[in-house]
Amino acid sequence: MTDYTPTPDDKFTFGLWTVGWNGQDVFGSASRPHLDVAHSVHKLAELGAYGITFHDNDVFAIDATDAERQAEIDKLKAALDETGLKVPMATTNLFGHPVFRDGGFTSNDREVRRYAIAKVARNIDLAAELGATTYVMWGGREGAESHASKDIAAALDRYREAVNLLGDYVTEQGYDIRFAIEPKPNEPRGDILLPTIGHALAFISTLDRPEMVGLNPEVGHEEMAGLNFASGVAQALWHGKLFHIDLNGQHGPRFDQDLRFGAGNLRGAFNLVDLLESKGYEGPRHFDFKPPRTEDEDGVWASAAGCMRNYLVLRERAKAFRADPEVKAALEASQVEELSVPTLAEGETLEDIRQASYDIEKLDHGYGFEHLDQLAMDHLLGLR
Repeated sequence: MTDYTPTPDDKFTFGLWTVGWNGQDVFGSASRPHLDVAHSVHKLAELGAYGITFHDNDVFAIDATDAERQAEIDKLKAALDETGLKVPMATTNLFGHPVFRDGGFTSNDREVRRYAIAKVARNIDLAAELGATTYVMWGGREGAESHASKDIAAALDRYREAVNLLGDYVTEQGYDIRFAIEPKPNEPRGDILLPTIGHALAFISTLDRPEMVGLNPEVGHEEMAGLNFASGVAQALWHGKLFHIDLNGQHGPRFDQDLRFGAGNLRGAFNLVDLLESKGYEGPRHFDFKPPRTEDEDGVWASAAGCMRNYLVLRERAKAFRADPEVKAALEASQVEELSVPTLAEGETLEDIRQASYDIEKLDHGYGFEHLDQLAMDHLLGLR
């Protein structure tokens, strides 16, 4: 029987905000007590995780004094030293406090924008100190509910200004850090700036240092927009911009559910794992989920363990799919590999294509995609 026990070699990471979510939502108060950060680090290490990630205010309060801030950082460092867990990524909370009700980088209030940039810069220092090499930017409050309230062009100018300033800062400090923008279409704002992978890619191309800014796409965020997540990730890989990835589960275009990975769209999860593994993605497999508020602490850790187990099972299924001789024959019959052959042969010109003869009767054929797709389903369902 296959052992699906995760190890640090699998590079599974968790945000402290995931297992640390106390179950409070817009309809009800917390259903679980607050989890101590050091305790979470130790429990994740026991489960086989590779590392943790954090917002600044996952570790210390937004209004903490310097002494209080350092005391909490020291506790986190001690837990990391005791467990060997890594910190591959960090981010900043620019959405929780009421001061960010109209955003951080794109608030209409200039002083709020200045405070947001300063807050991020200070946490970048901590991220670098802890060894993080990716810094995620999720603009959950960067948006609007009504047309007249936000000049979108000006907001994008300010967004770009902030990312450029922080890119300058990282470069001047000599930090080994790249930025990753995390798109989301809505929630908590009615409409969020940079709502999808495509929007974020277009924005990145306008930056002073586009080479140091990539993407942190999330399963639920793209599926909230009704998009195919694996296809979006494939495009991010094609651009060389998949700097990080957030894994969770989602039931289609509704509110952000943050289910454990594999729950919700299981077929989409299989396609995603197949893509990441077959294309050689080397970054962390990061889980950004929330254990449901129905769960006590035991349920929190069961949910976290389930994320990793589901990935490992899907990885096994995906590898078996790619190794199956019948699948290889079906791929060949479907001419999948032929798509990698340039349409214009070396030395040819458009005129050569124009002058060639074509037998449209022969070209009018089926592709066998249904058979190929059913083979994928059979592997996912454990029938092969």
